[in-house]
Amino acid sequence: MKESKSYEQYLNTTHRLGRAATVITLAMLLAAPFVMGAYLGGMPNFGAFLKGFLAIGLVYLISCIVEYFIYVPMLGAGGSYLAFITGNLINMKIPCAINARDMVDAKSGTPENEIISTLSIATSSLVTILVLVLGVVLMIPLQPVLQSPALAPAFENVVPALFGAMAMKYYRGERKIAAITLAAMALLFILVPSLSGAVSFMIIPSGAIAIGLALLRHLRGQKEGKR
Repeated sequence: MKESKSYEQYLNTTHRLGRAATVITLAMLLAAPFVMGAYLGGMPNFGAFLKGFLAIGLVYLISCIVEYFIYVPMLGAGGSYLAFITGNLINMKIPCAINARDMVDAKSGTPENEIISTLSIATSSLVTILVLVLGVVLMIPLQPVLQSPALAPAFENVVPALFGAMAMKYYRGERKIAAITLAAMALLFILVPSLSGAVSFMIIPSGAIAIGLALLRHLRGQKEGKR
């Protein structure tokens, strides 16, 4: 009972600090261009700004909603606030949190998952800041090496390599579902090549296919169990 009350207090404090930090971060991000424009005497045309914002916002609206419903149960409260404030969810925070959760065998929705996700994402954020500082300091000395043609293919395939290695673990556990989903999405991209520019939106149909296949298998297992 005492542990449950302590965990509830922890969540209340996390939500209070997380909401405050989110509001402050949004205010700073939105205010920065206007402050610079006012200081430099070059405020933007608000009609053009609104038009451009709506064009971009509508494109990412669906993926933002989907990411919220997918990532929050996975990361918990503290991890979600940290991840959405610091950014780089797909290519840094999510893989780090999933790997840490699997290492300690924590389940989604448990206090253990809440704590390990928060710690792993906080560590990832600190490491990211450290790497950025080193990158800024060493950018000029390492520029000839970084711009080498021999390293160009490596930089272009960092994200696919990261997600390929991470996904392989789950593909091994659900080979049939993974194979059918991958085949369906590959066929879709072949038939409609223009979809390659909207990869984030393809999370929705690919996730729907995987969830549908898993649900069908579950229902089939229930029917067979009743016989």
